Amino acid sequence: MTVALAHRTHQMATFHAMAIFKRTLALRAQGRDVISLGIGEPDFTAAPAVVAAMKQAADRGLGTYGPAAGLPALRQAIADFYGGHFGAPIDAKRVIVTSGASGALQLACLALINPGQSVLMPDPSYPANSNFVMAAGGHTRLVTTSAQNQFQPTPEDIDAHWDANTSGLLIASPSNPTGTSIAPETLKKIIDKVRQRGGFTIVDEIYLGLAYDQTPKSALAVADDVIIVNSFSKYFHMTGWRLGWLIVPAHMVDPIEKMASSLAICPPTLAQYGALACFESNTLALFEQRHEAFKARRDFLVPALESIGLFVPAKPDGAFYVYADTTKLTDNSQMLVDALLEKANVALVPGIDFGPAHAASKIRLAYTTGLDRLEQAVDRMDKFLRTQ
Repeated sequence: MTVALAHRTHQMATFHAMAIFKRTLALRAQGRDVISLGIGEPDFTAAPAVVAAMKQAADRGLGTYGPAAGLPALRQAIADFYGGHFGAPIDAKRVIVTSGASGALQLACLALINPGQSVLMPDPSYPANSNFVMAAGGHTRLVTTSAQNQFQPTPEDIDAHWDANTSGLLIASPSNPTGTSIAPETLKKIIDKVRQRGGFTIVDEIYLGLAYDQTPKSALAVADDVIIVNSFSKYFHMTGWRLGWLIVPAHMVDPIEKMASSLAICPPTLAQYGALACFESNTLALFEQRHEAFKARRDFLVPALESIGLFVPAKPDGAFYVYADTTKLTDNSQMLVDALLEKANVALVPGIDFGPAHAASKIRLAYTTGLDRLEQAVDRMDKFLRTQ
């Protein structure tokens, strides 16, 4: 007898980037030199001080259960970081440390979304976000965006798409896949529109530390009642450590902590002790050096792509992604991605991963590898495209 699976197992959206990553690994196992510009994982790994702090904690026997909301010292360090770097001084009691940003999104969605309610999200956006909404019993309503607005929603979009069943808005600044940000004045207007309708705004700030053309400012600097999601994975380069955080209004702390204590018990304790070293001055200086390396990669890659026919309609100002237009080359970005992987040994992600509006005409490239490999990747793509 085959047991029937829950409906949500069929409703969950496919994450094509992971399928491409799996194929990349298979090709490498065959001896192929595949350059991956697909998966959004920094080539930099955890800072040496972070690794040392984790090892020291393990040697001291500190790898036990911890508080459901995270170590108090780490909550305070995150609060201080937001005040010192992102223009948003906050009470550390509002910080909830989680098992990655994924754990943060799960808790936020479970706390805010009732079954049957809808949540507005831009198209394009990170594909897993809709799965968190669905897991909480809600559904996503995608708002088609344009290059004119940096592929970000506008205040007018809230007016046009909000209805009686809408519970809130989930946005990212800087965004995956576009690497673009929402200007503070526009963000404030968007949040005000949502608040006037009694809704919530969740802002994904996972890439906020990787801003290149402006001083990064948290959404909390323009609206203190938003829900912030962030992570140690991107700016702090701790992807496999599975550590993130929420910053929530004070009235949400106890209910979310109660859920977290059942759903996760606590965030990874040893990872938290390691993460405390992220905020030491020498470690922050290292992260800023890496930040500049990412900026140099962006500054190389955008014009290089345009020179081979991949137009970049909205220049990325943060994160480590380029969202490129393929219409000069093909009307099927999925086929192009497949061909570049199999024929040119370059892995990219097709637009379909991020929503239907731009699926056929866009691809995402992650500059999470060194300049020398980026140069090789562009050269390989150029040679392949010249033969088509």
